[in-house]
Amino acid sequence: MQSPSVLERLRQFDAYPKTLEDFRVKTFGGAAVTLSSAVLMFILFVSEFNYYLTKEVQPELFVDTSRGQKIRINVDITFSKLPCAYLSIDAMDVSGEQQIDVDHNLFKQRLDTDGKAVSDKPEKQELGDASKDLVANVTKPKELDPSRCESCYGAETDDKKCCNNCEDVREAYRKKGWAFNNPSGIEQCKREGWSEKMSAQKNEGCRVFGYLEVNKVAGNFHFAPGKSFQQHHVHVHDLQAFGGQKFNITHRIKHLSFGTDYPGIINPLDETYEAAEAEQMMFQYFVKVVPTTYTQISGQTLHTNQFSVTKHSKTVAAGSGESGLPGVFFMYELSPMMVKYTEKQRSFMHFLTGVCAIIGGVFTVAGLIDGMIYHSARAIQKKIDLGKAS
Repeated sequence: MQSPSVLERLRQFDAYPKTLEDFRVKTFGGAAVTLSSAVLMFILFVSEFNYYLTKEVQPELFVDTSRGQKIRINVDITFSKLPCAYLSIDAMDVSGEQQIDVDHNLFKQRLDTDGKAVSDKPEKQELGDASKDLVANVTKPKELDPSRCESCYGAETDDKKCCNNCEDVREAYRKKGWAFNNPSGIEQCKREGWSEKMSAQKNEGCRVFGYLEVNKVAGNFHFAPGKSFQQHHVHVHDLQAFGGQKFNITHRIKHLSFGTDYPGIINPLDETYEAAEAEQMMFQYFVKVVPTTYTQISGQTLHTNQFSVTKHSKTVAAGSGESGLPGVFFMYELSPMMVKYTEKQRSFMHFLTGVCAIIGGVFTVAGLIDGMIYHSARAIQKKIDLGKAS
């Protein structure tokens, strides 16, 4: 006998009392609101589901305690008015390490006046290399004695007694700290057509791409005309071979990054174009590198870097009052702080809560709108009926 009373008491807790089917009125306005609400709920559900499928990335900031690492600098830069034969790439850092005329993992591609590649295959180009710099009317290398030992014109050292091509002579001069200003008086350069090659490429451009590895300390790397060398502990570029020629340093940085790209990274110098307003301009980019680790949801950790940059340019021609070398210079410093990004799967319970909020919210608002439309329509109809009756 107690069971019916318990059930009766339970029915008092029903928060959703039902009306009889006979007392329900279906309207066209209600149908329109229902269909609109269903479409809206579906769109919001798809949006919430797509958001749930994305990875949540949590950033952390802490002091960088890593040591002895290298930084890989990826570059892709185009000089529209500076030939590859003129261009030298150097890197140096505060620890004293220097990479002079870097060509290990950097490639140069010659460009014509329209910016198109002269040849499809880029090359690690060295000025005066007999294998690719010969002109049609000079002596072929196969006619030369392979066991020959030609003069270095006073620049011989204990390690290098012979200079069999123009590049060997230039390198010997560089190590001695001498200027290479008379190629026409050097037999190897005359044989390989060094001066002819320089004249042939005078109006060309150059694309430099690849990467270089540097120590994880502050330093700089630069792109500038002339063969570089050390003279009395000073970094010097030999421009005498160009006979006072002025250089246009207009350039486009297609890509520059310090390490491997990770999802969402922004490299602020990508697609940067700088037109030289005058000849003999020096472009300086001051880069602040922030060490970064990115841990994927699979557990794989990527060690890379992000950076910010400010830039400055000036004219270094004679009479400008400014000192320096025409070219593009990147000075970088490392932040003592490291940023760590960690990928995580979004919470399913948060997704479920969002779906319930979408359904409940849209259903409630739709009910209010439907009720407003229904009661407004009845009130208007009553006034119309009263007007007719009077």
